[in-house]
Amino acid sequence: MINCAKCGIYSCYKKDTEKLPDNCPMRTHKDLYEEAAAAYRDEATGSLAYNSARVEATGYGNWSRVREIMEFSRRSGFKKLGLAFCVGLRREALEVTKIFEDNGFQIASVMCKTGSRPKEELGIKDEEKVRPGLFEAMCNPVAQAMLLNKELTDMNILLGLCVGHDTLFIKYSRAPITVLAVKDRATGHNPLAAVYASHYFNAKLKIT
Repeated sequence: MINCAKCGIYSCYKKDTEKLPDNCPMRTHKDLYEEAAAAYRDEATGSLAYNSARVEATGYGNWSRVREIMEFSRRSGFKKLGLAFCVGLRREALEVTKIFEDNGFQIASVMCKTGSRPKEELGIKDEEKVRPGLFEAMCNPVAQAMLLNKELTDMNILLGLCVGHDTLFIKYSRAPITVLAVKDRATGHNPLAAVYASHYFNAKLKIT
């Protein structure tokens, strides 16, 4: 099984290929890398990869992710962007929209609760809701993706969708996707905080 996280050598990063571990995919899946290289020769795929590398180098350590997304979009010729956001980040979504529009982009935005469908349609019982006894609209990432598909967006941006809902959006979106921020209510939407402070979050990182 591939496990780069446990490598410790990272010869690929240094191009010191003589020190590759025996189970390194660069040893065991050589043909795959030729297949991947061929994929980059596709005009659309190659353009995305090229512009990603340009943005990485130009803004390295200086540009915020918001700026990087705008620079990447501009260099890629993307003018109409989709914004799929969580109701809990609606204020942030408005500010993001203003920033992008001020920089010349068109923004089509869709909130997670669009459709106002009850969670019961998913088989959720009342006691399984966040607030039992009350109406709760289901998050609707499939509809979010479908609506942005109809808008013919050049690229879609995810802002704070829940785990699983982001998965469904990615599955149904036709346009390429990038992530501005992810949902993590326990850490102020900074999931790596639980990694950096794992000694504190240790009990909260174990599933039961």
